[in-house]
Amino acid sequence: MTKPILYGADYSVYVRIARMALEEKGIDYELVPLDIFAAEGIPAGYLEHHPFGRIPAFEHEGFRLFETSAIARYADEAFEGPALQPKLPRSRARMNQVIGMLDAYGYRSMVWDVAVERLEKETPDESLIADGLRQAERVLKVLTSLKAQGSWLLGDQLTLADLHAAPIIGYFVKVAEGRGLLAGFADIQAWYARIAARPSFARTEKAG
Repeated sequence: MTKPILYGADYSVYVRIARMALEEKGIDYELVPLDIFAAEGIPAGYLEHHPFGRIPAFEHEGFRLFETSAIARYADEAFEGPALQPKLPRSRARMNQVIGMLDAYGYRSMVWDVAVERLEKETPDESLIADGLRQAERVLKVLTSLKAQGSWLLGDQLTLADLHAAPIIGYFVKVAEGRGLLAGFADIQAWYARIAARPSFARTEKAG
């Protein structure tokens, strides 16, 4: 079988989500580095893989995909390995709800408005960070309310919801404000400690 190819940068939260899914399935894949923020711009040929010039993009035996959730679901369904999606319709719906919530309300506030603003800006916009923290607090409250009993977000089965949440929260806790806020949500903090201890999380950590 031809080795799947994932295009993207190791700093990207969404590339990491896709990589964690591939790692959890035990898939031997190739990461082709691609920096969409490079000074020379996006390589022209890459638009054949992702017409909007974002990352990640994916290719497997001539089949191309873009959008992280589509890639992660394909990895789960097309390859052998532990199932990363629940069988029961309500559990699968809850998984999709958590993923959608994080995309719509968590990613921007936690990653860009708080972590990137604090880490990358010489003069951070404190009002943007404050707004981001308020939104992040709401996300963590809702995530707490949705978390099932058990080790993982949906209970005893590790799912794509866990793999989607981990890199987002992992970026958020790079800054003191993120770590401080997470500490107020004991269930989610304990869950994060468990997911951060998995080999898939360690192997996809950006070097340096």
